[in-house]
Amino acid sequence: RYLKWLEDRVSAGDVVTEVSGAEKLFQFRKQQDLFVSPSFETISSVGSNAAIIHYRPASGDNRQITANDIYLLDSGAQYWDGTTDVTRTVHFGQPTAKQIECFTLVLKGHLALRYAVFPNTITGHQIDSWARSHLWQAGLDYKHGTGHGVGCFLNVHEGPHGIGTRPVPAKLKAGSIISNEPGYYEDGEFGIRIENLCYLHEVETKYSMASTKFLGVDDLTMVPIQSKLVDVQLLTDKELDAFNKYHSEVLKRVGPLVEDDAALYDWLKCACQ
Repeated sequence: RYLKWLEDRVSAGDVVTEVSGAEKLFQFRKQQDLFVSPSFETISSVGSNAAIIHYRPASGDNRQITANDIYLLDSGAQYWDGTTDVTRTVHFGQPTAKQIECFTLVLKGHLALRYAVFPNTITGHQIDSWARSHLWQAGLDYKHGTGHGVGCFLNVHEGPHGIGTRPVPAKLKAGSIISNEPGYYEDGEFGIRIENLCYLHEVETKYSMASTKFLGVDDLTMVPIQSKLVDVQLLTDKELDAFNKYHSEVLKRVGPLVEDDAALYDWLKCACQ
């Protein structure tokens, strides 16, 4: 709802700033059933501010959200039945070729983790490189962890498990919730991050080992990823199929919740194409 509202306001030339945008998002969330509070202070960041990984608009220059720059939104909420944390990066105008390339490389890393299968004997440190490898091949990287645990109406960053370059002793276990959030940040220019919360579960594999179970990853977060920022020529057939399947699932799950609002449902359908 917020992303549609924001796109409409920017297209109309209305003034929406990092701070007023975050406040509008809060107002939308307050209307939801079981809402209690934000799970952390919203990161609402435009252009070069988005390159500041933990930017807070209240302490920055409170830029206007326009069609000229990338907009990165990292936000979440506490509900009586759970905790959310989601990041989306969008551009309401024409992104540059480099922005599209970098976004696509981040997406490839995001998909690599989403479709990973791994033994339940490893830690997140051992799969962190899967999210970074496409960026590394282009000489790029990001300076934050790839994933963190999330509590249920508890801490939005909750251990002991995680995915990152820093080794942690806790193994990844079935039933755990973890974020999947690779990114890229070009100082003074723009920032990109794609974050979903995911559920780890046991999967069936072709072969089996008596002492080891294997885990897979399912998305819990259902929010469209802006296709304008994706260069499909950089995606493999498998990655493109995964990207399309995700959006089919978003429409399947979220569509019935908003179909009473025709304009919002049409926007969702378009965003999921």
